[in-house]
Amino acid sequence: MSWPALYAQLVGANRHSTSLGKIWLSVLFIFRVMVLVVAAESVWGDEQSDFTCNTLQPGCENVCYDHFFPVSHIRLWCLQLVFVSTPTLLVATYVAYRNHSDKKRLLQGSGRAGFLSTKGQEAELETLKRRRLPLAGALWWTYACSLVFRLLFEGGFMYALYVVYDGFQMPRLVQCDQWPCPNLVDCFISRPTEKTIFTVFMATTSSICMVLNMAELAYLVAKAVTRCLCGRKNKKTCSTSSREKMQNKTSQKLLASS
Repeated sequence: MSWPALYAQLVGANRHSTSLGKIWLSVLFIFRVMVLVVAAESVWGDEQSDFTCNTLQPGCENVCYDHFFPVSHIRLWCLQLVFVSTPTLLVATYVAYRNHSDKKRLLQGSGRAGFLSTKGQEAELETLKRRRLPLAGALWWTYACSLVFRLLFEGGFMYALYVVYDGFQMPRLVQCDQWPCPNLVDCFISRPTEKTIFTVFMATTSSICMVLNMAELAYLVAKAVTRCLCGRKNKKTCSTSSREKMQNKTSQKLLASS
């Protein structure tokens, strides 16, 4: 998987997010992707080869390993990161659509006017490409939906990790009686303490990302409510001032006629 390519896409979409969204992206790549690539993969690299059982029955170790580890931690975390990062690409898709529409409109307008130079047109297009769209209207809904999907994916994968492995602690010894094992055999897991530390660390960083997403969603909702209330207040002020102007004009006409 090309993590730098994913990071470039997320940074481009995150340019239109809030400060909490930028913090979330930093936590995602520094404390989750970097730890996963640099350290966690080497810890789980010998997972199946060092899973030993006190039996010589052919196939017993493979069956027991598959029973206790149906999905590797590394693959599950990679899937989690991909699913959690995917909703942000919805924002990138919408921003690209807006830029394409505005670029098309700008080119059509300059073609009709016929006075925009090539350098001026290139400058306008570069400004259009680098602009930061405000979080309002359709972009607000797209961004809010991406946050909701992030929360659902984070919570779903954490629940799956807890259910599949019966908690976040890696046991030292597991007992297996699956076929073709002749009886109840003892199986030993390599580096259980180190794997437990990494599992708890990844679960903690995932929880931090969920808290950041909930805080950002609450901020967006509060900002939208404030904007709506201010808009209604401005409308009332404008209607009141226009009514006062009409009353003043009417009173002035009455005074002039009298």
